[in-house]
Amino acid sequence: MTFREANKADIKQIQIVRNSVIENTLSNPELVTDADCLEFITKRGKGWVCEVDNQIVGFSIADLKENNVWALFVHPNYDKQGIGRQLHDLMLNWYFNQTSKNLWLGTEPNTRAETFYRKSGWNEIGTHGKGEIKFEMTFENWKNKSTAGNNV
Repeated sequence: MTFREANKADIKQIQIVRNSVIENTLSNPELVTDADCLEFITKRGKGWVCEVDNQIVGFSIADLKENNVWALFVHPNYDKQGIGRQLHDLMLNWYFNQTSKNLWLGTEPNTRAETFYRKSGWNEIGTHGKGEIKFEMTFENWKNKSTAGNNV
């Protein structure tokens, strides 16, 4: 398993992973374009990928402009292997090294993602979009989660 920053050449495989998930699916895959991905990983923020045998199996993207997690997805064939946790931590470490502004995200209720974010220390602060739960991570909360000096 290799974790690294995402780049333009990764977008096609990122889209494959995004459209393979069974929770938090897109109602219309055309809603998230390759151009959107490029903007988020090169202008608005940064992204990371996990590769196994030169195939992207997970990715995360943080948006500094709107202070949110734009994406964190792992291909269903690779779930429960710690990939999401590593992508999450890479993303939050980078984000909170750029700014101390609160970070937020939205996810569907009653999903594994909801459980993951709760266990990761995110606080529910309301709703977002079409019934999604809105979570928030503060700089202080993330900093306090550091046990080995790997975080902020």
